[in-house]
Amino acid sequence: MGISLTGQQTLDILTISGRYGFPQSYDSVLTGKAKEYGCMVNLVAPVKFSEKTIWYNSLNYFYFHVANDETLSPEIANPINLHGFLFRTGLYQKFSRGRGIQILIAPRLMSDLKNIDGNSFQFGGMVMYEKKFSDNLTMGFGAMYNQELFGPYLVPVINLNWQLSDRWSINGLLPVYAKINYKVCERFTAGISHFGLITTYSLGDPEYKGDYIERQSIDLALFGRYQIAGNIYLEGRFGQSLGRSYAQYEADQKVDFSLPLIGFGDDRVQKNINFNDGWVVELRLVYNIPIPEDNQER
Repeated sequence: MGISLTGQQTLDILTISGRYGFPQSYDSVLTGKAKEYGCMVNLVAPVKFSEKTIWYNSLNYFYFHVANDETLSPEIANPINLHGFLFRTGLYQKFSRGRGIQILIAPRLMSDLKNIDGNSFQFGGMVMYEKKFSDNLTMGFGAMYNQELFGPYLVPVINLNWQLSDRWSINGLLPVYAKINYKVCERFTAGISHFGLITTYSLGDPEYKGDYIERQSIDLALFGRYQIAGNIYLEGRFGQSLGRSYAQYEADQKVDFSLPLIGFGDDRVQKNINFNDGWVVELRLVYNIPIPEDNQER
């Protein structure tokens, strides 16, 4: 994920969240239902060297679990337990006339945490040029890259921070995530959120013979964020998980090159069976601090 260090008034320093997906049937003759849940912890620690130079750091942990009532073949992961550790660090440099550049590197450990080896580690990064078009609109243009277990994955991105009015705003890193915000009152904000990204995880259990899981989902939800006290906020989300899958592939099943929704040379054969899209609920506890207008992050 990317950052935007201008145009916002607050910074989420610590976020802790839990996620629950309501049980869903499989796209096959399987009669059981898949049960999905997970959690996420995100810690952000930017270091300001000067008014124009900031070194950004964040550490993110996330966990996904899927289980079902079926007895599957031994070579099929069941239950699915996926862990991700993502460290992002890099430079944000401002220039004159509201311009800036972001350069981040993002090493990852993506695994079921069994027999961790070289396949559990991935390397990625992001480069973005940013321009402030007005006091209410800042945009960035760039790309994210990661060496997934299926091969190279490149995501062209547009960072948007648009204050439409005193109450309405839009921000996000498209197409990865976005929020349409409406400030109901001083302590409560509501709106629509979107998140969608492909990630891959190595399976270290010997039964799975070096296979990997490709997780993808587009979560579209309504959200409400309430200031409990001081800098502590509670945010709830309820919506639909679209195009969700936890596809298991053999280690040598690769793609030549991938963009969002497009895979070049993708002749892979999925070993397991997908379950249906469904409703998802998420609860977040956030520690947020105000920051000066010219030194802000998302």
